[in-house]
Amino acid sequence: MTYEQVKNLQESEFKRLCGVKPQLFDEMVVILRQELASSKQRGGQPKLGIEDQLLITLEYWREYRTYFHIGQSWGVHESTVCRIVHRVEDKLIKSGKFSLPGKKALLKAETEWSVVIVDVGESPIERPKKNSEVTTVEKRKGTL
Repeated sequence: MTYEQVKNLQESEFKRLCGVKPQLFDEMVVILRQELASSKQRGGQPKLGIEDQLLITLEYWREYRTYFHIGQSWGVHESTVCRIVHRVEDKLIKSGKFSLPGKKALLKAETEWSVVIVDVGESPIERPKKNSEVTTVEKRKGTL
């Protein structure tokens, strides 16, 4: 599903599909356009536009589909999908606007943790008892 098909969805449907609101998606596109303009690209023009490349990346993050499956649905090779996802991730992280705090920042956070410990013991399972009344003589004679 290309960006042309997705851009007319309502905000709630767009967020359900992509995982981000349309405003945040537009901010990501602006950052990717700036990064693309500042870097010199070698080779031919990409088959997919920036919006479609961002959609591929969001689809990979949201659905955890393999590169092969995403490539088949978009009509590109799986190695192309891998390059697109890594390139978009790197550019968004490099911008600094979409990076997560580091481990040290999370450890310094003044959040109060509450832990619930549940002691679970083993309980016996009731199983039917084996006795001779259940089996019949005919079944015994029939088996070799």
